[in-house]
Amino acid sequence: MRASLHRILALIGKEFLAVLRDPRSRFIIFLPPILQCLIFGYAASLDLNTVAYAVLDQDHSAASIALLARLDGSGVFQRQASLSHAEDIATWIDSGRALLVIQIDQGFERNLLASAATPLEVIADGRNSNTAGTALGYLNTVVENFNADWQSHHGPSAPSVQIVTRSWYNPNLDSRWSMIPSLIGTLTLMGTLMLTALSVAREREQGTFDQLLVTPFRPSEIMAGKAIPNVVIGVSQATIILLIAQFWFRIPFVGSFVVLYAGLTLFLMAAVGLGLFVSSIAKTMQQAMLYAFLLVMPFALLSGLTTPFSSMPDALQTIMIINPLRYALDLTKRVYLEGEGFANLLSDFFPLLVIGLVTLSGAAWLFRRRLT
Repeated sequence: MRASLHRILALIGKEFLAVLRDPRSRFIIFLPPILQCLIFGYAASLDLNTVAYAVLDQDHSAASIALLARLDGSGVFQRQASLSHAEDIATWIDSGRALLVIQIDQGFERNLLASAATPLEVIADGRNSNTAGTALGYLNTVVENFNADWQSHHGPSAPSVQIVTRSWYNPNLDSRWSMIPSLIGTLTLMGTLMLTALSVAREREQGTFDQLLVTPFRPSEIMAGKAIPNVVIGVSQATIILLIAQFWFRIPFVGSFVVLYAGLTLFLMAAVGLGLFVSSIAKTMQQAMLYAFLLVMPFALLSGLTTPFSSMPDALQTIMIINPLRYALDLTKRVYLEGEGFANLLSDFFPLLVIGLVTLSGAAWLFRRRLT
């Protein structure tokens, strides 16, 4: 056991030296996370096609029904639920099933008819700041049309409905608050998967892989020596982005670093497993980079980074249960912005654990086959 540990440590040291001495590897480790984080933080924008919302109508009047009919007939707003109690609002927002919750208080129609102030309370999910801001803009247009129609029937002096907005987890709907925490997982996946995929392919091209085969290292020890340095590098990249988020963009971290890094470790296990899987198949560095790119792009685009995951077709949602970035994005944002703990994140931790075990086991099996 001790001899095996010494061999793994020696291989880990060799791997670190190989990565840090290679200019291309140093470039992948440090420069892309910093540049992409700054670029995405300043320049990224999101579009919105549908708005999932829930409604708490405590008035049930003709006016409230007419307003909701305008929302449902807009082609953009999709009602997910009609709530009965105010306590249900938090459940729908926290679970992400509703981007907005509209609360219509008792006396809504009576206040309109009495020319009194008529607020319409809207609770928005600030974790998706761009989409929430766009949805509120759509809602404001629908309410303005409702006001115009109401005044045409009751006189130009009739009062109008006024939207009162509360944004949870991101009070100012700053897009960076949702984008930058998401980049912790996205940029880390790109760097870690690429480095891991290149590790064995680089050795094959340089001719050092055959020398490794004649050493006393077992296949499992070689794989561990390749995997552990890339996990450490991935954690370092995630830490760089986390520091930029907190000290450059001033996004407050309200969760637990222990929970965040536990989730990132499971995520990196899955990413390294995918990278080793690719590395075991590829014969050259060009092939490894191509295969890694083919994995990274769909994983990033279909993870919920640019569009809400719930708005994707059901078939894609089913296929993307194998996407570790999907769970990493949800985990990082919920820990960073909401302060969620282990108990409420089991739906992310468990899939990441399963994906990590499957990918690492598959990579180990392929690795043994290539060595025998």
